[in-house]
Amino acid sequence: MAASKSPNIVIIDYESGNLRSVARAVERAGVTPAVTSNPAALADADGVILPGVGSGPAAMSALQSRDLVQPLLDYIAGGRPFLGVCLGLQLLLDATDEGDADCLGLVSGRVRRLPDGRKVPHMGWNTVRFQREHPLWEGIPQDSHFYFVHSYYADPEQRADVAGLTEYGVPFCSVYARDNVVATQFHPEKSGDTGLRIYANYVRQVAEACGR
Repeated sequence: MAASKSPNIVIIDYESGNLRSVARAVERAGVTPAVTSNPAALADADGVILPGVGSGPAAMSALQSRDLVQPLLDYIAGGRPFLGVCLGLQLLLDATDEGDADCLGLVSGRVRRLPDGRKVPHMGWNTVRFQREHPLWEGIPQDSHFYFVHSYYADPEQRADVAGLTEYGVPFCSVYARDNVVATQFHPEKSGDTGLRIYANYVRQVAEACGR
């Protein structure tokens, strides 16, 4: 019997993410991803990862200039597994306080700056309290530590979709999950073995979704 084909996982390259670290984490899970800025690649993808660091308005401009916005929206609307990382979570919302810019508008809500009184950016290890079970964090203990680097946070209107909470001046959404969309404010690829488990779980989820 022939071995099953690996799922086609695309990491979107819009020059706003630590792509090599994300790609290595996916490779550790047994799949060689396609790292690309080609919009056409999303049409045939079984899984899509949107990483991101830096400025939200600059990231949106980069996505738009590469004609990636509509293909990304179409991919997510198709129900296939999507994983956003750090800025890849924030870009899902309607708009950001950073430059008062529009985002993708997939999630009702706004991206807000972390409050005064704590050092910003929030940089380093912090815990995540998962609000419910989900395949992405299967086997990961409650209150595990993950690595964060951010000055803004996602504030979704639908609180039921906030799947993980972290405290830093305020309790903020560190994991968003609804239907086929999951996104983390932290960087799993920088979070040791626990973070690698996130990617392994995602790869398994994609493989199951496409019957591979």
